[in-house]
Amino acid sequence: MEKYYPYDCKQCGNCCRHINLVEPIKNLDRGDGVCIHLTEKSLCEIYPDRPPVCNGKYVYENFYSDMTVSDFHKMIKELCKKIREMGN
Repeated sequence: MEKYYPYDCKQCGNCCRHINLVEPIKNLDRGDGVCIHLTEKSLCEIYPDRPPVCNGKYVYENFYSDMTVSDFHKMIKELCKKIREMGN
């Protein structure tokens, strides 16, 4: 397996504003699709202990290791674009 390197996340918090769409973390929804751990500055207050599905390295190594890290990041970039288009 290729060695993982982090995705260049812009830390906009938009993915944390639509967690109601992600089954494994729906329980963190504060009632409006936004994660209960998202701060006013769009940062995760539990980042070091975030759920595995919120960790790019975990997701890559456990579900997408059959592709290159570069291709995985291209896929994430497209998903990120779609999430941004959904709005805040």
